[in-house]
Amino acid sequence: MLFTLLAFIVALGILITFHELGHYWVARLCGVRVLRFSVGFGRVLLRRTDKHGTEWAVSAIPLGGYVKMQDDPPAGASRAEAAQSFNTQPVSRRIAIVAAGPLFNLALAIFLYTGLNLAGTEEPAPLIGPPAASTPAAQAGFQKGDQILAIDGNAVTSWNDARWHLIEVLSTGGEAHVEVRTVDGATQQRTLQVPGSSMDPEQGDPLADAGLRLAQPKPIVRGLVAGGEGERAGLRDGDRIIRVGDVAEPDTAQLVQIIQQHAGQSLPLTLQRDGDQLSVTIMPRAETVEGKTIGRIGVQLGGDIPMVTVRYGLFASIGHATVRTWDTAWLSLRMLGRMVIGEVSWRNISGPVTIADYAGQTARIGLAAYIAYLALISISLGVLNLLPIPMLDGGHLLYYFVEIVRGSPPPDRWIDIGQRAGIGLLAGLMCLALFNDFARLFT
Repeated sequence: MLFTLLAFIVALGILITFHELGHYWVARLCGVRVLRFSVGFGRVLLRRTDKHGTEWAVSAIPLGGYVKMQDDPPAGASRAEAAQSFNTQPVSRRIAIVAAGPLFNLALAIFLYTGLNLAGTEEPAPLIGPPAASTPAAQAGFQKGDQILAIDGNAVTSWNDARWHLIEVLSTGGEAHVEVRTVDGATQQRTLQVPGSSMDPEQGDPLADAGLRLAQPKPIVRGLVAGGEGERAGLRDGDRIIRVGDVAEPDTAQLVQIIQQHAGQSLPLTLQRDGDQLSVTIMPRAETVEGKTIGRIGVQLGGDIPMVTVRYGLFASIGHATVRTWDTAWLSLRMLGRMVIGEVSWRNISGPVTIADYAGQTARIGLAAYIAYLALISISLGVLNLLPIPMLDGGHLLYYFVEIVRGSPPPDRWIDIGQRAGIGLLAGLMCLALFNDFARLFT
């Protein structure tokens, strides 16, 4: 719990501080005086004032930050002092200052993705497990062991890459043209026809529903329970199980399922040990779990999933990072639009509890996963703040565009109504996000 909270606070601190740095940097370029740059809210713990008169502060509540500018000229200000106020700036400069925060979040995502592309990441190879009968993948002719090479003309390097290229057709429905290499080395084309999905988290993984699952690893004995059925049958650490009953080359999931279905029954296994093949017979012990009798053999199973290293040169890394950031931002906007018209479930909206949970999970996986998480949340923060909702940066930008069209700022009454509506809308979204968070926790 403490680790998850710390990972969440660090992520939030980095992303919001970078967001506020965008406002600060462009404000300074435009000659606007910045009174305070605070990391966190509440009581100030540390402060330092620089030569420009900006107070840099670290505050007690580390859940964000803010930039406080000189909005209006102080009483008796000279012309030069008045020119340092935000509200005296031309509308073009105000737009640049306000837009800088979300744009810095998008730039941060590009920077983080570029770093990952340069360093290289280990990702599962795009190998397909056996598709379930009657699924779109089975109907398209996909077979166990197919390696995805390209989707709609886009080269695929890893399983994560394949998921990304398929997410659009999985959500909206339609067809995807997939090039695969079969287990015998032939290159073939498959046409995947899928119905649209509401992308409801409670309905499971839409990719798996389409019949495309990552190939499971071959089962390897990773540990034995002392005195258990596996030890008595002669199994050893490192044994690779290559046959169970009549099933050759089972994957880990298949093996577990077969063992569970043969409680109290003799089950022949073929093992590979030090280059030799051995045959043993094992009788799974019957256990009752949630009112159902299943078989267990007292063995810890593992496996080695084929991995690939995804790495690019400098310019290719920047290009891939820019495209990934743009595609993610555009996909987020489209999904929001489809939520509004009811095509995508509102359960996809997540709040601070889920975000904190993913922060902890990715931090435990490793630095690369955590950095990818930071990039994704940075994009989400940038997109959210650009929405034309009063109280957000996008709401201020909306007022400035109205000012350009009218030739003068919108009336105070309009702004007051917009602020009230914006507060209500954001409060409603926060309540929905928290409801979804706790629904996921308790279901």
